[in-house]
Amino acid sequence: MTKLKWGMIGGGEGSQIGPAHRLGAGLDGEFEFTAGALDHRPEAGRGYGQRLGLEADRAYGDWREMLDGEKARDDRVDLVTVATPNATHYEITKAYLEAGFHVLCEKPMTMTVEQGEDIVRIAQAAGKICAVNYGYTGYSLVRHMKAMVARGDLGQIRLVKAEFAHGHHADAADADNPRVRWRYDPAQAGVSAQFADCGIHALHMASFVTGQEVEKLSADTVSCIASRELEDDAMVNFRMNGGAVGRLWTSSIAIGRQHGLTLQVFGEKGGLRWAQEQPNQLYWMPLGERLQTIERGEANLSPEADRTTRVTIGHAEGMPLAFANIYHDLAEAIRAEKEGRAMDPAANLYPRAEDGLRSMAAVFAVAESGKADGKWVDARPPMMR
Repeated sequence: MTKLKWGMIGGGEGSQIGPAHRLGAGLDGEFEFTAGALDHRPEAGRGYGQRLGLEADRAYGDWREMLDGEKARDDRVDLVTVATPNATHYEITKAYLEAGFHVLCEKPMTMTVEQGEDIVRIAQAAGKICAVNYGYTGYSLVRHMKAMVARGDLGQIRLVKAEFAHGHHADAADADNPRVRWRYDPAQAGVSAQFADCGIHALHMASFVTGQEVEKLSADTVSCIASRELEDDAMVNFRMNGGAVGRLWTSSIAIGRQHGLTLQVFGEKGGLRWAQEQPNQLYWMPLGERLQTIERGEANLSPEADRTTRVTIGHAEGMPLAFANIYHDLAEAIRAEKEGRAMDPAANLYPRAEDGLRSMAAVFAVAESGKADGKWVDARPPMMR
C-alpha cells in the first residue's frame, strides 16, 4: 500500500500537541511525514523539520511558503494538519481547502461563527475533507459507547452529564505567567476561555456519543480569579434535538483534578460512565442488573471498538493512540475518495467542519448566556437553524 503524504503546520519544537500528531499520523504506516512549516520563526521551523527527517526543500519557513511549494508539486501532500495558535486556524484552513487539500484542523476551528460557516461552505464546494481534532473521540471505548447508544442498548437517552475540569490554573499568583495569561485575555482568546478551551471537548463528546445535537443552553460563568476577564469555571445546562437533557461542568481552578474529562449517559434501560484518565474501562449499568465493567480489547465488543483497539487487553491506551484512530479514519476517507468507493461505516466517525462550527456557536451562546444570568440561548449556528 502506497503511503499517503502528510504535512503539518505548527507543532514545532517544544509544542505540546505536535508530538501527539506526529505519533498518531505515523502509527499505522498510512501517512508519511513529507512537508512541514513547524514554527513561526522560519529558520527554526526549517531546521526542526529537517531534524525530523523532512527534505530541505519541504521544510518550509511558513505556511504560505508551504502552500505555494506544495501546490506546484505532482507529489503534493494528501492531508495538512493545522496546529497553530487559535486565531490563525481560519485563514490557514481556508487557504488550503481552496487550494484543493484535505485539512485536519486543531480546535477551535475558527474564532467566530461566521468564519465557521464559511469553512463549512468552502469544504463542501471544494469537495474536500475538513476534519477537526476532537481527538478524544478516537478512544476505543468512546466509540463503543456510541455504538451501544446507536444500537439501542440504553433505550431512549434521557440525560447526559459531561465534565472537563482541572486545577492547573488555580494559583492566583500565576496570573501574570504569559503561558496562562493569554487564555483569559479577550484580545487573544476571544469571548471565552475555559469553555472554549476544554468545555467544547466535553460538549462535542456528548453529541458524538448520543448522536444528538445541542439546540439551546443556559450557562453560569465565573472568573474565580478576579483579575481574569474571561471565565475559569462554567456550568452549562443544555437541551438536545433528540430529547436528551444535558449538564456540563468545566473548570481550570478545580485543585486536585488533573485532566478530568468524563462522560455519563443515562437512558431508559441503563447508564454508561467513562473517564479519559482511565480509558480502558467503561462502566455499564443495565436497569435492574449489576454494574458491569467493559474492558477495552475484550471479545465481542462493537466493530467500532474492535477497529480502534491498538494494544492487548490490560495495557494502557493513551492520547496518541486516540489521535491515531482519527488519522486512521482520515486515511480511509482519503483512500475511499481516490478509489471512488464507499467508506467503511466504522471508519466514518472523524469529527468534521460541521462539528467545529457547532462548537463555535456553543462558545458564543455560553458567553451570551453567562452575561445574561443564565438566559436560555439558541446554541445552533444560523445556517443549521
